[in-house]
Amino acid sequence: MSLKKIDGQQGEGGGQVLRTSLSLAALTGRAVRITNIRAGRKKPGLRPQHLTVVRALAAICRADVQGDTLNATDLTFRPGSPPLGGEYRFDVQDAAAGGSAGSATLILQAVLWPLLFAGTTSQVIIRGGTFVPFSPPHHYVAEVFRPALARFGAQCDFGLHTWGWYPVGGGEIAATIRPVSRLEAVHFTSQPVKQVDGIAAVTNLPAHIPHRMARRAENLLHEMGLASSVRPARERGPGPGAGLVLWTAQAGFSHLGRKGLPADKVAEAAVAELGAFIDNRGAVDRHLADQLLLPMALAHGESSLTTGNCTAHLFTNAAVLAQWLEAPIQISGAEGQPGRVAVQGAGITNHN
Repeated sequence: MSLKKIDGQQGEGGGQVLRTSLSLAALTGRAVRITNIRAGRKKPGLRPQHLTVVRALAAICRADVQGDTLNATDLTFRPGSPPLGGEYRFDVQDAAAGGSAGSATLILQAVLWPLLFAGTTSQVIIRGGTFVPFSPPHHYVAEVFRPALARFGAQCDFGLHTWGWYPVGGGEIAATIRPVSRLEAVHFTSQPVKQVDGIAAVTNLPAHIPHRMARRAENLLHEMGLASSVRPARERGPGPGAGLVLWTAQAGFSHLGRKGLPADKVAEAAVAELGAFIDNRGAVDRHLADQLLLPMALAHGESSLTTGNCTAHLFTNAAVLAQWLEAPIQISGAEGQPGRVAVQGAGITNHN
């Protein structure tokens, strides 16, 4: 089979092109060369998080890899076996002298797809950032993404051992991924928001901060006529950090704290995102729309969803998937606007 060629600067030109391509290479056994990796970013090439993805997926399918070095912009990845279930441990710091807060959840989402189609159950430990900018926090993955994935027939458990914030990292998440024979199509429809749950957490900071975030969030949600339960928590972690995650059916919203940003403002930002989601009447939030494209493309049958915001990530992921799978994707809606996504799945079956 010929070497597939993927241009890493397509679409928004970020790490998603790399993650989606390597995940599908490991799943399908198709060798791939990716050029111009992360060309659209201020620091192009493989950063520690992306290099960890490369090495993690290589371990899962015993791949031969050329170009797996920090800052590399070209990479060749040749799988040597079907996806292998088992016990795995991946640490972003192994790819970065001096440590890194590279996203543990994005690494998890990359290895998830081939491991779902492995022959045995996998136990995966990933160390890195668990609540960092430009990636889903652990509680989003556990409370929003996982239930959505379960509707396709996937059985996974995600746990948080240690919180890891930017820039220190050092957090740890765990996943149990059980193999599936196939994924079934899902139609995601809009559901009324009645209950909002959440967590307001800090590490190595005063205990009054999470209480202020939680109290402000609950007051705002009460004003919106919503029942809520936002738990304040002072947790363990190697570095200081603060943040709030809110979730409801098929949607989640989060905001990071930072020095000089009052706790009330953190809560207000997360609640404002929730309010915009309710006003737009989409079935899923803008991030979940992007994350569900891959299982929709792997599933048997036609899946669909609506979202209040079609993002550049959504269009980029759709373009990459079209280069890998016979799974027609239709997106009605412009970037930044509400839209509907329909995918005729490729009908991938687990032969392991």
